[in-house]
Amino acid sequence: MVKNKVLPIPLASIDSATFTGAYQLLTTLAQPCVTLQIVNNSDRDITVSYDGTIDHDFIQDTKERGWAFQNNAQPANFVAILAKNTKVYVKGSAGGTGLVTLSGWYSPQGL
Repeated sequence: MVKNKVLPIPLASIDSATFTGAYQLLTTLAQPCVTLQIVNNSDRDITVSYDGTIDHDFIQDTKERGWAFQNNAQPANFVAILAKNTKVYVKGSAGGTGLVTLSGWYSPQGL
């Protein structure tokens, strides 16, 4: 069913000063997201993982990456989302400054 409403997820962030070179949990998605954006406003390149083990994406320092999952939904009216309870991890080299933030949007059920 086509939905005509989206709501934002809570903003999540991690301070790059806490980086250790190993994956750290950035957030667990409380809602299934139709869009997601990670802004790396730090002085460290980061690697992103959705299981804490496999490298899934790379974002250079002071860059950002956005995903619009619904754009890939075919045929029309199918729903492409990043699943509820997906964990998002990031890693970067130790000693950084600046924040890495995650934001996104979801379509609430029944609206």
